Amino acid sequence: MKLIQNTQFLLLLLALFLPIFTEAQISSDADASVSTEYSSGAQDQIYIFCVAPDENGGELTATSSSGAATFEWLKYNPGTGSFDGFQTDNSGSSTSTIMNLADGGYRVNITSGAVTETYTAWVMNSWYTATAEISESTCDYFQLTASIAEDAELNYYDLSNGAQKPVAKDVKAKWTVDGDQVAAVLSPQIFSPPSENKDYTLTVYDRFGCQVEVTVNYQSIVPDASFTANPMEGEAPLEVAFTSSSTNADQYEWSFYRSQEDLLEESQVGIVEDSIMQTAIDQNPTYIFENSGNYNVRLVTTKNGEGFACTDTFYIEEFIEATISLVEVGNVFTPNGDGVNDDFVVKYESLKSINIQIFNRWGKKVHSWENNNIQGFENTVSESAWDGKIGGRYASPGVYYYVVEALGRDDQEHFAHGFVHLFREK
Repeated sequence: MKLIQNTQFLLLLLALFLPIFTEAQISSDADASVSTEYSSGAQDQIYIFCVAPDENGGELTATSSSGAATFEWLKYNPGTGSFDGFQTDNSGSSTSTIMNLADGGYRVNITSGAVTETYTAWVMNSWYTATAEISESTCDYFQLTASIAEDAELNYYDLSNGAQKPVAKDVKAKWTVDGDQVAAVLSPQIFSPPSENKDYTLTVYDRFGCQVEVTVNYQSIVPDASFTANPMEGEAPLEVAFTSSSTNADQYEWSFYRSQEDLLEESQVGIVEDSIMQTAIDQNPTYIFENSGNYNVRLVTTKNGEGFACTDTFYIEEFIEATISLVEVGNVFTPNGDGVNDDFVVKYESLKSINIQIFNRWGKKVHSWENNNIQGFENTVSESAWDGKIGGRYASPGVYYYVVEALGRDDQEHFAHGFVHLFREK
C-alpha cells in the first residue's frame, strides 16, 4: 500500500515539473487530410496535395510549443523500416517548414532545451491527366471516348509492422453539358444528340477534391423539327400559315392529313385510302383546308452531310379545326336608312353554296340572292340577302316568307324557311 502511494506521488511531481507540449504538431495547408490506420499505436495525419503531373507539392510545418527550437526532419525508408536524415533547421525559430515534398512519411524531432518532441506525418501528391474525343457520330447517338492517366497508388506504411497500406482515392468521372450532368462513366454513348453544337466537359475527380477537366466540342449532324400554325381554327375554306421553328435543317417536307371525320367515316364502311391530302417542301408554306373537319400536319426535316442524311419528325399537338357548316336566319329587320338592322341578314359559315328566296304573303317571289362559290370569311355574314326593296322601291311593311338552301363544306345540306318581319319605323 505504501509502494503505491509513493508511485502516485512521483507521478504527481513529474506532472508538475515537466513542460506541457500538447500544442506542438505537424500542420499543413493541404487540399485534404485523413488519418492513418496503423494496426496499433498512435495514428498520424496523411496530407494530400492536388498537383500537376509529376509535381512535388507537399509542404509540412512543425511548431514548437516551447518557442525557439532545433528541428531535425527525417524521411521514412521503406527498405529499412526506419527514418533517415532529411533536413535540419537550426534557425532558432519556433516553426520550421519543408516544401516541395515527394510522397512519403516525414518525421520531425523538435528539441528545445533538454526536451525533444517527435511527430510524424505522411505526404501524398495526387494528379490526373485526361484526353477525350468523339470517336463516332450517327443520327441516333455519338460516342465519347476518354482515357486518363494518374499518379501511382497512394500508399503509406504501417509503422507498427512495416506493412504497406493503400489510401483509396475513389476516382470518379462525369460528363456535363450546359452545367447539367449527362453521364457518369468515362466513355459514354450520348443518345438523342442535340441539334446544335455543344461543348461536353469531362471531369475526373477523387474524394480529396483533386480533379482534371477536358472539353470536347460536338458538331451536330441532326435536325430538330418544330413549327407553329396560325390560325388553328376557323371557317372553311381555312387558310393557315405554317412557320418552321426547326433548327439545323437543310430540307423540309410537309404533309397535310385529311380530316379525322373523313377517316372515321371511311373506316366504318371499309374504305382504306391514304390520309395525306398534299405535301409541300417550302420552309414556311401556306395551306388552305377546303372542307370542314379536324386536320393534322407533319413536318419532316433533313440534315444532309457527307455520307449521311439525318431526319426529325414533328406533329402539331392539337388538330387544326375547320369549323362545321351552319346557317342562321334572323326574323326581323328595319330597312329605314338609319344604319341599324337595315338588311335582312343570313349568317353562314363553311358553306360551298347558298340560295336565298323571299316571298310576299301571297306567295310571289319578291327577291332572291345566291352564291355558288363561297370562299369563306372569318365569322362570315352574307352580303345583304335583301335590303327591303322591290324593284328599287321600299317594300311595304309586313310579314314575308324566306327559303334558304345551302350546301356546307362538310357536305351537309341546310334547308331553312320561315317568316321575317319587315318594320319601317322612323
